[in-house]
Amino acid sequence: METIIQAVYFLTAFLFITGLRRMASPATAKSGIVWAGGAMVAATLVTFLSPTSLSTNLVLMIVAIAIGTGVAWVAAKRVQMTDMPQMVAIYNGMGGGAAASIAAVELLRSDFESGGLMALAILGGLIGSVSFTGSLIAFAKLQGLMSSRPIQFPLQRTINLAVLAIAVVIGAILLGNDALGLIFLFFLAALAFGVMMTLPIGGGDMPVVISLYNAFTGLAVGFEGFAIGNPALIVAGTVVGAAGTLLTLLMAKAMNRSLWSVLVGGFGVEQTAGEVQGNLKPIDLEDAAVMLGYAQKVIFVPGYGMAVAQAQHKLRELADVLEAKGVEVKYAIHPVAGRMPGHMNVLLAEAGVPYEKLYDLEDINPEFPQADVAVVIGANDVVNPAAHRQGSPLYGMPILEVGQAKNVIVIKRGQGKGFAGVENELFYADNTRMLYGDAQSVLGQLVQSLKKLS
Repeated sequence: METIIQAVYFLTAFLFITGLRRMASPATAKSGIVWAGGAMVAATLVTFLSPTSLSTNLVLMIVAIAIGTGVAWVAAKRVQMTDMPQMVAIYNGMGGGAAASIAAVELLRSDFESGGLMALAILGGLIGSVSFTGSLIAFAKLQGLMSSRPIQFPLQRTINLAVLAIAVVIGAILLGNDALGLIFLFFLAALAFGVMMTLPIGGGDMPVVISLYNAFTGLAVGFEGFAIGNPALIVAGTVVGAAGTLLTLLMAKAMNRSLWSVLVGGFGVEQTAGEVQGNLKPIDLEDAAVMLGYAQKVIFVPGYGMAVAQAQHKLRELADVLEAKGVEVKYAIHPVAGRMPGHMNVLLAEAGVPYEKLYDLEDINPEFPQADVAVVIGANDVVNPAAHRQGSPLYGMPILEVGQAKNVIVIKRGQGKGFAGVENELFYADNTRMLYGDAQSVLGQLVQSLKKLS
């Protein structure tokens, strides 16, 4: 029986890695998720064959799996694509919480074969607890349950470091004294640090934070796998931890933000217009339709505002009308255009936009000078030329060079700022016109107006 269990765990590792590899492309991502999900089902089922499960925990395992599966199924069916980042954050937090729970149970049992394994359990409990409460705060900020702006107070960094130090010191003491009171204080300090670490981080950095906590959860699961001798947890945790770490670094690079600057927080503080020169110049819908209808090349730049308005289908319809008139259409996708990497790609794929029309920042930026019209739909920080100006919170962040197009139309609900709280200098440029309104409604009206043009 042990041979069968280990063989399935080995197959699980292979499927995890294969699934992750297939997730690298939008065309194969869905099958990759299915492969990895199937691997997790196999690992879960084979765990029932272990002597410990058969003798003591069988009923509890079945009940827990049934409840978890039911909640996840209902939530996944109901969640909107625009709320997917929040769902990822909360589920990632549950993973960290599960790892912390395993650590708590093992510490209470105090049945470790060596001090090294106990140290790994403590480390996994610390990281898992931070990921759990940190992900809950990230969820609350993304869901609008609390302000997405940084929450700061005097001596915040000093206090945060003190709380972390307390958790680490108590964890070290646990190696020689696993009293119930110390275990309680250890997890209390670790959970508190997760909250305090996330509070000063603004909404503009949430994509990086979610990726970071994803890596934390993977590491915690991997450490607990070593502590209890479960190969499936070791492999799954290591893969998730490595992938999450790489994604975090790539996200930080895409925003030209060091990981340290993200963790110390403060990004997202409101900034006044300051040095922005010029005026916002509106355009009416009919003039916008004429500009698009007689263009030769149009580049669409979707942002999170488009996702909120659920306007991806209308955008695809507008593109179809333009292409029927002989207009070349392309889509410019910034790495953090949504609230998660690949979020915008998935939304557009859902609307039937071909993958080959989606262009990354490096590929599409050289084409903006040849574009007759660039249409920005609900994007803000990722097209803000303030990123080129020293002193701006966005300074150095790679952006889509929309301002180099001959004409720019910005479809926007109002005059609000982006997640970073920075006034967008593109909106004041001489070649930019503002088309205010709900993105889905505006795009639908543009479609109708274009159809009337000869």
